[in-house]
Amino acid sequence: MEDDAPVIYGLEFQARALTAQTAETDAIRFLVGTQSLKFDNQIHIIDFDDENNIINKNVLLHQAGEIWHIGASPADKAVLTTCYNKTSDSRVVSCAAVWRMPSDWETGSHESPDDSAHNPQTLELLCHLDDNAHSNAACVLWEPMGDGKRVISLADNHALLWDLQESSTQATVSSTATLEGKGQLKFTSGKWSPHHNCSQLATANDTAIRGWDLRTMSQIYSIENAHGQLVRDLDFNPNRQYYLASCGDDCKVKFWDVRNVQEPVKTLEEHSHWVWSVRYNHSHDQLVLTASSDSRLILSNMVSISSEPFGHLVDDEELSEGEDNHQDEKGKEPLKDSVVSTYEEHEDSVYAAEWSSADPWLFASLSYDGRLVINRVPRALKYRILL
Repeated sequence: MEDDAPVIYGLEFQARALTAQTAETDAIRFLVGTQSLKFDNQIHIIDFDDENNIINKNVLLHQAGEIWHIGASPADKAVLTTCYNKTSDSRVVSCAAVWRMPSDWETGSHESPDDSAHNPQTLELLCHLDDNAHSNAACVLWEPMGDGKRVISLADNHALLWDLQESSTQATVSSTATLEGKGQLKFTSGKWSPHHNCSQLATANDTAIRGWDLRTMSQIYSIENAHGQLVRDLDFNPNRQYYLASCGDDCKVKFWDVRNVQEPVKTLEEHSHWVWSVRYNHSHDQLVLTASSDSRLILSNMVSISSEPFGHLVDDEELSEGEDNHQDEKGKEPLKDSVVSTYEEHEDSVYAAEWSSADPWLFASLSYDGRLVINRVPRALKYRILL
């Protein structure tokens, strides 16, 4: 029985790192990383059984430190990256590493669900992603739809492109890009574009967004004051290659056409505090999730700037040739953008929201108090999109 009611899970630890398990397309699975200064940190593997509307969890130890960012390999279900803080010589450094889940983490977990929590297994370190020159990793990005052999780490003012060899036990930097400019420049987040043969990267630093060509590691566009305050997150439209969403501490979510970065194509002002996360649905790009420190998660239907502005697929070329070419669209207005739903199940800052990689209508959100909520796109909207 498919039910629109949310399912809530409490981690008992503070947390801000969430990812869908990208390589898993059958089971609905999310990975959460904890932030604890007192205890060993953990990765919680969250399996959602949508037939019975229940969550099954497994716990793996991540003893290296508190987890700030987590990413899942697109090719190997057992491999993930984390960015974590550790204290060395009484100063805190941010590190990045590639890990493998123990091969038998699933066995026996369902007979006695408490067992994995009492004596959890430990993640196996495959390799570190930091050379001593560039510490302070902000995030690690896997090549979209890739074979799990290439990642980018953003550390301080450097973007490092790594090749993973020997089953990810070795990492070598194949090229680097550097933020040039005055003052202490530092990347805060980034997104590897799934378009253009995966040769482009977008990054955020301070209030700016920059685009990079990974073949030459040179800058291809720059939006200097994309937001009034810090830019927190970016995401590419999966179906429209030039469209990029951003969000930030000015409480706004903006949509950009990177061919013309003078003005955003659209701005959303629904949140009342910092917006930490913006995510396009992987299949239906009019559906956009945003998560904020106002403790809310908002699902918007951004249909006017989607690949289906009239309710059916229109390709980018048609859209950019101007309105006069839409013979069959005459007298037909693009559908109106709207807020579909505001989710209020969190009581703390919502730091992350992610769509499932197995079910396009399902998403998870995570707030700092360790509350994970699984929700579905309202059924009425789902059928309106499908039919």
